[in-house]
Amino acid sequence: MLRARGAAAALLRLAGAGASAQSGGGPPLARAAFTRGFLGKKVNKEAIEKEKARLKEEIGRGYFEDIAEIRKNNGKIAAASKVIIPEVDAVKFPDLAVESPDGGALHLPLVAPAPQDVGSEAGDGVTPEAGDGVTPDASLVCLSFRASSQKMAESWSSPFLDAFGADKNIHAYEVSFIDSWLLSSSPVRQTFLKVMRKSNNPQKHVVYAFGDHYDFRKKLQIVNLLTGYIYLIDRQGRIRWQGFGSATQEELSSLTASTSILLDDK
Repeated sequence: MLRARGAAAALLRLAGAGASAQSGGGPPLARAAFTRGFLGKKVNKEAIEKEKARLKEEIGRGYFEDIAEIRKNNGKIAAASKVIIPEVDAVKFPDLAVESPDGGALHLPLVAPAPQDVGSEAGDGVTPEAGDGVTPDASLVCLSFRASSQKMAESWSSPFLDAFGADKNIHAYEVSFIDSWLLSSSPVRQTFLKVMRKSNNPQKHVVYAFGDHYDFRKKLQIVNLLTGYIYLIDRQGRIRWQGFGSATQEELSSLTASTSILLDDK
């Protein structure tokens, strides 16, 4: 009988501790357990809602729809910029971690440090180009989400470097996205990088972005993954010109003129 009463008292004390934890009081360990559980449920709920929205978006737009759009417009899902985008209208290029076959790693866009930051570590997690520590006056960033669009990227980067190759502070980045979980895992990723093509031009960087890129694409409003996306970035990491698909002569002229303006304004 005494044992039963003792067990009942212990259960009552335990129940009281649980109720006290839910009300914000009680022992520290009980409060901590409740907080972890509450935050965990909240985070999980947000992650589930985010994934549901992503699945709805990707299911709603199929592969064949992307193909039809590419064939209809020859990869031009939108018109390229006619002139340079003014500073007041320019948006920041989202932060993107990339790796190169030579073992280097950096974050795009490369941003010049503010005057008060000179001599200190770069802020915002942005790393200067490994090797020279110089922030380009203008960078051409060409994004390829599928192998079919890599030739599109080259149609922009090669003429760009031909036109501005004499300026050492001009760089071109051909970024290929690798979303395969196997290729993104280590050490498979390192093996993959070793066998990929390298650039012999110090101003041309062939780099790779590994893992899920959904959030990055959302920031740039990228939907069709079968075409190329081209961005001219200034020293502050802002998008000052953009194009799509393969380059035309008219578009290259517009890109060249916009780049020249950036160089004159530096």
